[in-house]
Amino acid sequence: MTASIRGRRLGGLSLQDFPALAELRLEYAAESGTVRLSRDGRVLVQAGLDTAGRLALEDAVTEFVLTTPEAKRLQRPGRLPLKLLGDGITSRFQDRARGYISVHSSASVQALSTVLDTTVDDRRFRSNIVIDGVPAEAELAWRGPVTIGGVEFAPQHSIVRCLATHANPDTGKRDLRILTTLTQQLGQHEPTLGRLLLPTGSGGEIHVGDEVSW
Repeated sequence: MTASIRGRRLGGLSLQDFPALAELRLEYAAESGTVRLSRDGRVLVQAGLDTAGRLALEDAVTEFVLTTPEAKRLQRPGRLPLKLLGDGITSRFQDRARGYISVHSSASVQALSTVLDTTVDDRRFRSNIVIDGVPAEAELAWRGPVTIGGVEFAPQHSIVRCLATHANPDTGKRDLRILTTLTQQLGQHEPTLGRLLLPTGSGGEIHVGDEVSW
């Protein structure tokens, strides 16, 4: 799904400010250009990306958010009306203009789980790729080219996390203090987990189980 509500992350709806969004489940049928939004197994709206469909999607998201604890944020000047951006084909919505890939190691999340004495779900960090078989925070030390499968990447900067990670990916409740755990208990200067990679060359395909080398 390449459409998004209202542009860049900080100018629209995101888990950082609207954690209850995690309750919603989105399905996009590229063949028909149809979007389905559901909550707790109940379909809130199913519509296309034509004018009428976009209005229905905008109204459904607005109605949902206005029932959440973050409703007052949506009612601030300039927030409404919500507008659905993108055509489902060519638009690309991401935090940064360049086409980064985000990566973190499962060991980095396991370190958090150990300190918090609970299982931390990898989905809180929304990384494109999760890797196994390396120590916690090993990805932060990558300096040279990184190859995943047959695709080569240039390591970029580490990922400083935001309040979106506090939101439970199923319930939308802020139930874990990820940021202060990273800084106060794991000794980081900034709450960092994961690394950005920039594809080089002509790109290619990546599959689950591919080898990672650096």
